[in-house]
Amino acid sequence: METLLLLTYAAICIFIFKVFKVPLNKWTVPTAVLGGIVLVGGLVLFMNYNHPFTDKVRQVYVVTPLVSEVRARVLDVPVKANTRVKKGEALVVLDSTRFEARVAQLEAQLADMGQLAQGNVAAVAQARAKVAQATAKRDQAVRTLRRYEGAASAFSKQQIDTQRERVVATNADLDATKAALAKAETELSGEVDGDDPSVAAVKAQLEEARFNLENTIIRAPTDGFVTQLAVLPGMMAVPLPLKPLANFVSDQERRFVAAFRQQSLLRLQPGSEAELTFTSLPGQVFSAKLVEVLPTIAESQLAAGQQLVGGEAFQRMDNETLTMIEIEKNEAVEALPLGVSAQAAVYSEHFHHVAIMRQILLRMMSWQHYLYLDH
Repeated sequence: METLLLLTYAAICIFIFKVFKVPLNKWTVPTAVLGGIVLVGGLVLFMNYNHPFTDKVRQVYVVTPLVSEVRARVLDVPVKANTRVKKGEALVVLDSTRFEARVAQLEAQLADMGQLAQGNVAAVAQARAKVAQATAKRDQAVRTLRRYEGAASAFSKQQIDTQRERVVATNADLDATKAALAKAETELSGEVDGDDPSVAAVKAQLEEARFNLENTIIRAPTDGFVTQLAVLPGMMAVPLPLKPLANFVSDQERRFVAAFRQQSLLRLQPGSEAELTFTSLPGQVFSAKLVEVLPTIAESQLAAGQQLVGGEAFQRMDNETLTMIEIEKNEAVEALPLGVSAQAAVYSEHFHHVAIMRQILLRMMSWQHYLYLDH
């Protein structure tokens, strides 16, 4: 662009010198040269500041490591690498023999514990019946004693004493049956969510066992594909975050991260128009939009640790600002592999007429991608 401006300026100067017959001397020629330098230099500086450009653009995407929830041997890998799948489709099938046996064992144990719980309910009902029976006997004995005492002349002293002892005995029997009822109700009242504690414990174990059984099939977390698939039947899957079976790439909107000079921060406003050129698509320019300026600069982060930060951490002062750029949907871009590199220009509202220079420069750079040597 600078060359084009200089050639245009030179042509204008030659025209002026020829038409107006300006003499070529030590005053006119240096003035024309100096004017060209000032004009072109000023336009370039205005363009660089108000319409920033960077060749440090990279598409970013998120990868989900597929980590097994259980330890088991791989039986089958029904998914094919780099083939799109829907959410929930089986990716890796693990040996489920041990987990099926565990579920069957706990189901049988739960059935047995259920009968025990039913026995506790029956024990409470039986204890209540005994309390009612003992209460009736005690009440009958009390009524009989009162009748004897009310007609003492008709009954002997020995009969009255015997009836008193019978009342005491029935009260003791009633206390015993109430204690048995309290014990039975205590065992029954310890239920968890309506279940006996032992039954609740077995149900919790059964739920965990079914969860483990279900996770013997590793499924797609979202729509996407598995790339660089290296897992084969016979390998051991372990529940360790550092030992994933594969990497799953989710379908996501294409966004690009661009690194700009810090001098451009005042001109990088969300919503500004932008354009992208791709190294892999020479001669093409794509419309985009600046959606976000990241609020942090990675080189200045401070993390907790044993070592303090010294002055050497600030030796590099050209830390660049990262921005997020969203491109309009395009079939050519969608066909590119994820993670491609690009170049970007952002057009601010300041000195908008100078943006034509940046647009021309960006298109010239796009055509230059056709030219490269591998030797």
